[in-house]
Amino acid sequence: QVQLVESGGGLVQPGGSLRLSCAASGSIFSIYAMGWYRQAPGKQRELVATIISGGSTNYADSVKGRFTISRDNAKNTVYLQMNSLKPEDTAVYYCNLRITTLQAMWSPNTYWGQGTQVTVSS
Repeated sequence: QVQLVESGGGLVQPGGSLRLSCAASGSIFSIYAMGWYRQAPGKQRELVATIISGGSTNYADSVKGRFTISRDNAKNTVYLQMNSLKPEDTAVYYCNLRITTLQAMWSPNTYWGQGTQVTVSS
């Protein structure tokens, strides 16, 4: 089985920075894509950033120029560096991996982290 463990969330003031980490463990064979999503209370979960196997990245318009997604394939870890944080960034952030496992190398599945709270407030 695969588990994702997130860390790095917390309370910061507007203009501050946080770095989220998501480390995957388990019988991972191949990672197709990694991403970060967020969900504020009463709102739909939205895509924040993705990075695919070839290294290409994509960002939501609301975070372009402020957030950076990166990865360490050797550690099966994806990061989200968040700078110039705004109150509107307050949400629970979830990492997401699209992978195949050793048990099903031919069948990709999506796995989610447990979520980490990011609160931006004075």
